[in-house]
Formats: sequence, structure tokens, C-alpha cells
Amino acid sequence: MNKIVLITGATSGFGEASAKRFAAAGGYDLILTGRRKERLENLKRELERSGGEDQAPPTEDHTAFAGRSTKVLTLAFDVQDKEAVFAAIAGLPAEWKKIDILFNNAGLALGRDYFEEASLDDWETMIDTNLKGLLYVSRAVLPLMIGQLHPHIINMGSVAGIEVYEKGNAYCASKFAVDAISRSMRVDLLRHGIKVTAIHPGAAETEFSQVRFKGDEQLARKIYEGFTPLSAGDVADAVYYCATLPPHVCINELVITCTAQADAIYFYKKA
Repeated sequence: MNKIVLITGATSGFGEASAKRFAAAGGYDLILTGRRKERLENLKRELERSGGEDQAPPTEDHTAFAGRSTKVLTLAFDVQDKEAVFAAIAGLPAEWKKIDILFNNAGLALGRDYFEEASLDDWETMIDTNLKGLLYVSRAVLPLMIGQLHPHIINMGSVAGIEVYEKGNAYCASKFAVDAISRSMRVDLLRHGIKVTAIHPGAAETEFSQVRFKGDEQLARKIYEGFTPLSAGDVADAVYYCATLPPHVCINELVITCTAQADAIYFYKKA
């Protein structure tokens, strides 16, 4: 039987790329969630038609599972909405209720302002999405994971959750919280044999900066000038790698940056 993977924030970036990576490998059925229903449906059609074969390199797993088609279930909701989260998970069809892997990917940054100039609305949206949304989804899904053979939770953190940087304030705080939650989960869920991994990417060229700078594409592009950032596919490969290690191996924390980035602050950019 295929394993079931639930991915939040699957309509773009790391979530979309990871959905394609698991589909390409074969042996996985996917529950994809996000706010944008049309994007979810388009991705569902693409994955069920191609199995993601054009999005990921062949692997040993790909050969082994080539005959297993990928089924996709989409759930359109906002992780900030506690009632919607719990209703969506409670309403899963019986055949989708044995979840093996949860990828808590939904998250965002809004604004990059000095503390005293930052928008309270931006702060609240980041906290409600990056922190409370992760808690809601995890709490709703965990009862469906306990008792599975080798369950695994992967939380999307950031290098901003390891070191603070100027004008990072509430975004950094929310990602520091993701790191703390991941560590807490690892301890609390030991007795259930549930792996917990926190992945902390550095600069990656996705829709992240466009969202952060509220549609200012010129400013978003400027962030990545002078160096080659990570791609969504790079991070998806890391997610897939962590999820496919032997049952006795758990990567608790993984920091991944491009070669030109040392940490949350230091970059080498060519003029």
C-alpha cells in the first residue's frame, strides 16, 4: 500500500515541489492543503496525470514503485482557522485517515521593518500562520498518525529561527518557535515512535519574497542578486531524503543554505 503524506501550503514553493518529489518517487498518496483551491486542483491533475516524473530525477525508489500510481486529495483551508483545520481533518474519508508523514510547510513572512515601525497585522498573520497554524494541524493530524508503522512529522523552519537579523523581529520569533515546537514534539512523541524533523532553509527563490514585500517584484528579485539561491526543488530533495531514511534513523534538525550563504546574516554576493 502507498504511504499517505499530508502537505500544508502545497500551492507553491517548498510544498508544491515536495508534492512533486513524492509523486515522482512513487509509493505515496498525497493530501494537499492550501488556501488557493484552484491551484490545488491544478496540481492534483498534474500529479495524477504524470506522477511528477518531469519534476524529479529517477531514483532507486522510483524504479521500485513505478507501478504504483499516486492518488491526490485536496483540502482548501487556511491553517490560521482552527475550526476549518479540525473540520477538514475530521472529515477525511476513511481510506485517507492513516497518515504516515505530515509536512508542516505552510508559512510566510510579511514585511521587513524596524520593530517600532512594523505592522501589527503583519505580526499577527505570521504568528497565526507560522506558529498557531502548525500547532492546529499537528494536533488535528496526530491521532491519525499514532499507531502507523513509521510515522514522521517534518516541520519547515528557517535559518531565521536559529539567528535573528535586522528587521526580522516577529518572523524570526515565529521560526524560533517552530524550532522549539519541533524539539518538544520529538520528546513528547518518543513513546509513539514518531520521528520529528525540523528543516531550516536559507535564502530560496520562491514566492516567499514576493509575499514578504507584498507584490513588489523588483524588490523581491533584488534579494537574490549576486548569488545563486536555493530552489524549491533543492529543499524538496532534502525533505524527501529525511522522509526516506531507515526507520531507526531520524534527522532531528537540518540547516540547508546555498553555498554563498553562511547563516542568516552572512552572504557573499558578486557585484
